[in-house]
Amino acid sequence: MLSLLIWTPIFGGLATLLLARDESGLAAAKFLALLTALLTFCISVLALLLFNPNLAGMQLTVDIPWITALGIDYALGVDGIALALIVLNCAVTALTVLAGWNVKRQPGSYLAAFLLMCGFVNGVFSATDAALFYVFWEATLIPLFLVIGVWGGERRVYAAIKFFLYTFCGSILMLVAFIWLYDYLGSFDILLMHRSYIPAEAQPWIFFAFLAAFAVKIPMVPVHTWLPDAHVEAPTGGSIILAAIMLKLGGYGLLRLSLPIVPDASVEYAWLLVALSLVAIIYIGLVALAQTDMKKLVAYSSVAHMGFVTLGTFIFSELGLTGAVYQMISHGFISGAMFFCIGVLYDRMHTRNIGDYGGVANTMPRYATLLLLFAMANAGLPGTSGFVGEFMVVLAAVKANLWWGILAATALITGAAYSLWMYKRAIFGAVANDRVRALKDVDGRELTVLAAFAALVLLFGVWPLPITNLIDVSVAEIAAQVARGKL
Repeated sequence: MLSLLIWTPIFGGLATLLLARDESGLAAAKFLALLTALLTFCISVLALLLFNPNLAGMQLTVDIPWITALGIDYALGVDGIALALIVLNCAVTALTVLAGWNVKRQPGSYLAAFLLMCGFVNGVFSATDAALFYVFWEATLIPLFLVIGVWGGERRVYAAIKFFLYTFCGSILMLVAFIWLYDYLGSFDILLMHRSYIPAEAQPWIFFAFLAAFAVKIPMVPVHTWLPDAHVEAPTGGSIILAAIMLKLGGYGLLRLSLPIVPDASVEYAWLLVALSLVAIIYIGLVALAQTDMKKLVAYSSVAHMGFVTLGTFIFSELGLTGAVYQMISHGFISGAMFFCIGVLYDRMHTRNIGDYGGVANTMPRYATLLLLFAMANAGLPGTSGFVGEFMVVLAAVKANLWWGILAATALITGAAYSLWMYKRAIFGAVANDRVRALKDVDGRELTVLAAFAALVLLFGVWPLPITNLIDVSVAEIAAQVARGKL
């Protein structure tokens, strides 16, 4: 099942590339891309049905010798957290393929890149061998690098290279940590690393090597500066995948590797991660408030919202960890929807400057209604999925330290300020100019994508139980691993 989730989109993407080589096969390539994305999503749902959320440990496992001389295996397995993120990835990929249906330049290659990305990301979430994990981790850079560099804006090459260098350099240190662990344990088995005690003097080195890779990916302050550039230059589909999926790899890495393998160092340096998380939540929220470019505003808001993920993770309580995972999933839907909404306007007006809009609600009422929902969710409105994860993290923070909770809760104020102020200036008021007056409301394809995102945001805002039930046992296991380390 897990191999299907990895290789179906990869082979589907390669087939899409081959079909799109000439104009006659372009339509077939686009339909193949959409069919592959939908099939992969259906497989993820089937995996969800086969998964037993009441059992601890990995399920749907595969273990086949790969490079026997080095003890590297093709080893796969998922717990509730990994499976939840895989389903998120498959769902968002299907919506991204549909969202990119009308791309003018090399549409087959464009859609194929997202399918390849989907397979590589599923590989990261399901790999239980460190070498295999690293291979998939680095492979995810390639499709997104091409999407930004080929289909991006005027400064696309600069943004693509900056994205690649930041993420690749951090990942090299993670590889060094894996090599040390292999030398110490004689295996790349991640589950063996979870069960083994790493010497106290080595734990800080491994912790910061992992952090170099995961902090860039999340991204955490001060290594977040690549993200706004990447978002501004990326095409709409690239921004959706970058915000909804790529950032989650960093949070997942902390939960899968940092906390279980080096729990003592994680506890010792938790103060640093909590401090950086609060800086992201407060300071980056204020930075978002100062933006005039809609994409930059939502990009900075992503950094602030992902601060809740790291804050909840390094509180170490089950409530905090549950909130962190829920925030990752919720942010995937909300940020994906926000970037698609900005893309809808950009396709019509070819500007992201808030000052160029005004009165859009008069000409695009359906669009304005859906954007309002996503803006409210981005601000953490109760009844939307954006509220649930942030509320759990704030509650866990208050239990750990009252001031942490108070400082984290300020995000509800700044989030409302930048989201609703952007909405007010761009959407409300009188029609600003003739270009806005000529705008057409969303078509059927765009409405389908937005309605799907809206349904998910509302569903998991009022009914969080399916996600919490899926991840509860896995979260409890991580909390227990950290507690054993503290002992």
